[in-house]
Amino acid sequence: MDGMDRKIEKKGGLTRKNILYGVIILLVLFIAGIMIFGDKSSKYNVEVARLTIDEVKMDVFQDYITDQGIVEPIRTIYLDAVEGGRVEEILIDEGNMVKEGDVILRLSNNNLLLEITNNEAQVVRAVNELRTARLSMDQQKLANKQQIIQLSKQVTQEKRAYENNKQLFAENHISQEAFDQSREAFQASLAQLDLVKENYRNDSLYRSIQISSLESSVKSMEKSMGIIRKRLENLNVKAPADGELATLNPEIGQVINYGTRVGTVNILDSYKLRVEIDEHYIARIHTGLKGECDFANKSYPAEIVKIYPEVQNGRFAVDMEFTDSVPDQIRIGQASRIRLQLGESREGLLLAKGGFYNKTGGQWVFVVDPSGEYAEKREITIGRQNPRYYEVLEGLEAGEQVITSSYQNYADHDKLILKNN
Repeated sequence: MDGMDRKIEKKGGLTRKNILYGVIILLVLFIAGIMIFGDKSSKYNVEVARLTIDEVKMDVFQDYITDQGIVEPIRTIYLDAVEGGRVEEILIDEGNMVKEGDVILRLSNNNLLLEITNNEAQVVRAVNELRTARLSMDQQKLANKQQIIQLSKQVTQEKRAYENNKQLFAENHISQEAFDQSREAFQASLAQLDLVKENYRNDSLYRSIQISSLESSVKSMEKSMGIIRKRLENLNVKAPADGELATLNPEIGQVINYGTRVGTVNILDSYKLRVEIDEHYIARIHTGLKGECDFANKSYPAEIVKIYPEVQNGRFAVDMEFTDSVPDQIRIGQASRIRLQLGESREGLLLAKGGFYNKTGGQWVFVVDPSGEYAEKREITIGRQNPRYYEVLEGLEAGEQVITSSYQNYADHDKLILKNN
């Protein structure tokens, strides 16, 4: 080897380049570990002071609901005009008590009066026709009877002459011609008598049918006349029952058509409560369901007697009647707090009601960690509910803290970081 050429030896240990590669590899592994094993949940910072937090507790769940009922009369009768006319007089003003049959207002109707006059004239004509027909029938009957009497007498005489001539002819005291004439006269009178009798029977039958038809026509007209006169009586609008004249719509001089509603009468023998209930409970509400109504800090038992199945704006209505005494000084339109017992009370996990339900439907909640630093989303199952609590079936344990206020601003996040000011 030449003295100018020297072999360079590699230095042992880590070089700067190796250290740089190592740092890069560790950093990549650290980031990958965070991505794989780190907390990927969506977080949201929220101030604790803005939250409502309640503790899940084990207690007796009372299955009831509360609502507000409005006092109504036990029954309302509508006053409808059953005859049209012009309002001439109002005898009783609304708000007053009425007795059955009291005249509330009077109407006038000139067309109806004219119709009554025409019908009366038709009835008079029909009665006169019936009277004339009866008189004619009696006269004809008398004439027929007189004719029958005369012919009967004639037949008797001619029969006697015929019998005598028959004897005389046998003894040759009269001619054949005289005998034949007496026989023919007798037979002709007898035939004429039979003809008159038959005519009498037919005429009597015809006139009987005529009289019966006229009598039916008169009865029908008289019946129609009675109905029309009743229509005239209907121009007096009367109270259908004892009660309070709650409303009266017409004014003096107003023309009212048939079927127009003129007012209402409230029957005040008792009262009922109209209660509107959330449609969530429609399957659990039935007639006979018991409840309590509060009046002047006193409870009165009542029960549901009618359910209106139509749902409007998420609510349906029921009617409740008092089952015992009726509150003193109760007034129509008065409001009362109603408590309905839907089922038996039993022990269970209870969660206070809150705004969270509007966003979650009771399917999940934010549960506060024991450290109090954060709250995480958790699925739950809710059963029954009353005005204060939900019955929790799954997902929570007694003693856990749950955010029950509204989730409007952070329902899309999985974890809430709780900040204290």
